[in-house]
Parts: sequence; C-alpha cells; structure tokens
Amino acid sequence: MNDKTQPPKNLAVALDIGTTKVVALAGYVNEYEKIEVLGIGTVKSEGVTRGVVSNIDRTVRAIKESIEMAEQAAQCKFVKVHVGIAGQHIKSIHHHGLLVRHDHNSEISENDVNKLIKDMYKLVLPPGDKILHVIPQEYTVDNEQDIVDPIGMSGIRLEANFHIITGQISASRNILKCVEKADLDVADITLEPIASASSVLSDEEKEAGVALVDIGGGTTDITIFKDGIIRHTAVIPFGGNVVTSDIREGCIVMNEQAEKLKVKFGSAMASEIFDNRIITIPGFKGRDPKEISEKNLARIIEARVEEVFDYVLWEIRRSGYENKLIAGIVLTGGGAQLKHIKQLVEYITGMDTRIGYPNEHLAGDTEESISSPMYATAVGLLMKGLRDKKRVYEMSQNSPIEK
Repeated sequence: MNDKTQPPKNLAVALDIGTTKVVALAGYVNEYEKIEVLGIGTVKSEGVTRGVVSNIDRTVRAIKESIEMAEQAAQCKFVKVHVGIAGQHIKSIHHHGLLVRHDHNSEISENDVNKLIKDMYKLVLPPGDKILHVIPQEYTVDNEQDIVDPIGMSGIRLEANFHIITGQISASRNILKCVEKADLDVADITLEPIASASSVLSDEEKEAGVALVDIGGGTTDITIFKDGIIRHTAVIPFGGNVVTSDIREGCIVMNEQAEKLKVKFGSAMASEIFDNRIITIPGFKGRDPKEISEKNLARIIEARVEEVFDYVLWEIRRSGYENKLIAGIVLTGGGAQLKHIKQLVEYITGMDTRIGYPNEHLAGDTEESISSPMYATAVGLLMKGLRDKKRVYEMSQNSPIEK
C-alpha cells in the first residue's frame, strides 16, 4: 500500500504505554480469523512510573516514535488508537444492582440489562476516581439465582452482582492528553490486565478458574476468572524493575548492566544453577572488571520474585478463589520471560503454572518476537480494537436502509 494517508478500513491500532516500553501494534483479521500484524513499533519508555504517566513530554515523544515505526511498516497513516490503562491506582469493588420492571408481560430485554449496568455508573466514588469497567457477575430474576444471561426470561425483579473496576481520573486524563498531543484520537481505554487476559487465556481456563499474573516493569497485575467471568482484579506496585534495582545494588553495577544481567543470565531459582559460571563485567575507564557468580545473581533475583509472589498469593486468598482455580496460574508480561520463574511460582503457590503467549490469535507467519509474553497486552488491545470494528460494521449492515 503506497497511499500514506488513509489506513485500510479493517485495520486497528493498539497502543500499550508501559513503564519500560511503549508499543504500537497495527493489524487486521484475515480470512482465517487470525490477526495479521502489519506494523509494530517498540520504544523505550521514560515518562511512565509504575504504569502511570509521570512526564508528559517524554511519553508523547515515545508514543510518536513507536507510532512512526509502525506506520512505516504498515505503509499508512494512523488516526485512531486503542489504548491500555494500568497502574497502582486501579481498584476493584463489588456492588449489587436491582431493577423493578413495570411491564410484567414482556420478556427481559437487552435494554433492561443495559439500564442495570448504567445505574452502576452512578455510584458515589472517592474524590478523583472514575469507573473504568462494569462487569456483571451473575443475575437473579424473581429469586431465581445464578443466571448467566437473563435476556428472554420473564420476571419483575432483575438483580445482579457487579465487579466494578475504578481508576484515577487524572491518570486516564494524562494518557488521553499524551495520545492527543501525539496527533491521534483515542478510540477507547481498556484495563491492561483485561486486554492481556483476552490474548493469552483460553475459554476453558476462564471457565475452570484461573489467575492471570501479568508481570510488567512497574506493576504486577492480577486478574482472576471463574465460570468465564472476571471475579477479582488487583495491581501490585512492583514488577521487573525492582528485580533490576536489587541486582544493581547487590552487584554494585549500573542500571543498564543490571538489566542485561537479569535478561541474559538471570534465573528465578538459585537451586537450578549447576555449573555456576562467573560473569565478568567491564570496569569503568581502566578499572578492574567486576566478577559475579551466576548463583549469587540467581539468589538476588529469587528473593525479590518470592516477595512479589507473596503479594500475589495474598491477593488470590483475599479474592476467596484460592481453592477454586482448577487451571492454576498463567504468567505473562515481560517478567514471565525470566528463566525458571514457572518452577518458582509452582513451588511458592502450589498451583499449576504455565507461561502465557499471545501467539494463538496471530497468523502463522507473524514475526516470532511478537509472540513473546511481553506483547500480550498490545495483542489483547489490538484484538479489542478489531472486535469493536467488526461490531460497528455488523451494526451498520443490519441497520434499516434509508429510502
């Protein structure tokens, strides 16, 4: 495509603004219902702290760079983007809703359900907070409980339990401001753990009960599913960066060197290191090189990862679903690439664990790097964007034609 002004009609663009990286991902759905990635741009993020924008100018610069890279690969100009939101300000609450229907003879319609959901947006929240998502749990129709879908049933009292996810107004405003300053429109804002879940979890896992743990640079996001429904969400204000920070202090090296040590030689279990190689780091300006043993490096990493997963386990217990997660834990995000992390998590939690890759939804010839857990959120946001486009298209096809 040489027309560098208009994107193809069925193209969607995702923008993942993270603590360590900003990712722009553009793609469309092919005839086999798989995502064809047309362009990707990954840039180091310097204006985001623990998932929240802390420097507008730096974030705008990173967004522009990543978008330009993806535009060059896709050979077209982007207009709208589907953005993710995360950070330690994200909270979740449970609430009960009730709707009394006056027309006894008619069936419960989609409008009744939507009215019940809209009422949840009127909840009084602490100052500075706003509702991001309202997720119905189960419905009750005239004392008939545990109904998954009440549409088409008869009844006067329609009740529902809701899982409501809230975030700070200022955090979402700052994201919007950054995207708009980069000359883009925001199609919608999605909670990043929900996006990651759609790209790495199967329907069977969500039904059986599963905890998705998305280990980012600044935060670790937890999403718990049971019976196909989100039951609990939480954000822990630690991620891969605290591991890097511990390596930096423990080995007395620069931050960049600590990150390289973690990625190249790091392991989450010291007991898995058998040959205990010595890693040599060049010294500054003629100073002697520094030597670090692989086992000591693993000990530093293991201590911090254990601490993070103590918080994760506490959140799983707090949700009340600890013994109901048949599918165990799925790890994703950049931190899930750490060697032996699966074994350590199984040891700490006693639950079955696997690493979540977003490759199931991608076309077969997609670049291998995009199938990495670190792109789970970006792929999930892209999936959400493509679903929304399809829904809008179908609605336009089904609407009555004006004469």
